[in-house]
Amino acid sequence: MPRMDYSLLFMFVGFVLASYSIIANDAIQTLGTFIGSNRTQPWYILWGYSASILLAVLFYGWYAYGGDVSYGRLEKFPVPDSFSFIYIIPPLVVLILTRFGIPVSTTFIVLTVFAPSVLDSMLFKSIMGYMVAFVFGYFIYRYVAATLEQHYHKTRDFPPKRFWYYLQWASTAFLWSQWLVQDLANIFIYMPQRSISLDYLLGASVILVLTLGLVFYFKGGTIQKVVSIKTNTSDVRVATIIDFIYAFILLAFKEYSNIPMSTTWVFIGLLAGREFAISYIMEHVTRAHSFKLIMQDIGKATIGLLISIVLALSIPALL
Repeated sequence: MPRMDYSLLFMFVGFVLASYSIIANDAIQTLGTFIGSNRTQPWYILWGYSASILLAVLFYGWYAYGGDVSYGRLEKFPVPDSFSFIYIIPPLVVLILTRFGIPVSTTFIVLTVFAPSVLDSMLFKSIMGYMVAFVFGYFIYRYVAATLEQHYHKTRDFPPKRFWYYLQWASTAFLWSQWLVQDLANIFIYMPQRSISLDYLLGASVILVLTLGLVFYFKGGTIQKVVSIKTNTSDVRVATIIDFIYAFILLAFKEYSNIPMSTTWVFIGLLAGREFAISYIMEHVTRAHSFKLIMQDIGKATIGLLISIVLALSIPALL
């Protein structure tokens, strides 16, 4: 009997686990407001729309970067000589934490295991991303969109004008594509080479589309609470503005460098800045409440960072 190639088996299992755990945890940053503000739409319509963007980003990256679907973000991450069961641990950890509604950074948890020396660069870029997003979110909502936020809160019980839904779907396409460019590296690191063949691309596309469907079927799952508990985020107008700001920040950091970063930290930074600004412009939102939400998100993100450091230090020793 031919000997089974366990390396390919563990690579496949790692890819499947990473696909579901990362999309279920991280994608809610980009799709959470989309799900929340389109609650009346059938889940499969939202899934089909998001899946079409996913496939467009996948095939464009594969074509433009010579088979590298990660858009060049895995240049400093060598392919392991052999995949073992050890590499399955990071996406499993993400999956478990997602079940508890903890918005951890999958970038830290998954990628640092493959190249621990890159952790400091990813951490620096991610902290900078949080700070930029917080400051940008605070000033936009405190001094530019303050009147709009107050108006949206007062008219939240009235249906928005139809063009807002078109803008929401457009902003989701922009943001979803930018997130994919950043975070596909966390999934496609489970590949035998950085430039993959068309067969691998087609197989990976099927797995990703199906796992994305599960996220929409369960309406985001537990992690959706990170978005839904923030002030007025289910309003399609608010969701649209958040998505556009977040997408432009991700686009700026994409051009800044190819080092992977935690999109989770950027997302919670933007929500934190917005929440803090709202506490100054709306009487029903106290600064104590906003500060509590901000610290909860920071605490959860820090848990993910600590876990990634432990994994990055311990797994190479096990190998």
